[in-house]
Amino acid sequence: MKHEKQLREQLVKLMQGGQAFRSREELLEGLTAAEAGQQVTGMPYTIWQLLDHLRFAQHDILDFCRNPDYKEPTWPDDYWPSTKTAPPDEAALQQTLQAMANDLQEMIQLVQDPEKDLFEPFAHGQGQTLLREALLVAEHNAYHLGQIVLLRKLLGQFQ
Repeated sequence: MKHEKQLREQLVKLMQGGQAFRSREELLEGLTAAEAGQQVTGMPYTIWQLLDHLRFAQHDILDFCRNPDYKEPTWPDDYWPSTKTAPPDEAALQQTLQAMANDLQEMIQLVQDPEKDLFEPFAHGQGQTLLREALLVAEHNAYHLGQIVLLRKLLGQFQ
């Protein structure tokens, strides 16, 4: 039981970030809608497109973990914004950032719940477990946050 508690604590820290690199909040601090929509020459996406993808994918993983009637979205069409390279306004950017934070907090609550078995495969899945999905959230978020940091540096927004 002690090891399981430690594992849950480490999973939470991993999902929150800030151990090997700065936290999501720090990396996105001060980002504006105009900056999020700026295109970098030679790059196939904007910060906004990455954020929208992160929001959708993280919510999808959370839905998979909570919903026995889960329906898998279409890859890649549903996971990436169509042609919108910028948020329509500041409110849309803030809504996306808040949705990401809310869904991450809900995923953390699932992991912290001792009634949820980290190792039991989901009945509606193909062997996926809560442990695997928590690791997927952490890895996926870290990967794309790294891309966002690179874009912010190339745009001169971040040091």
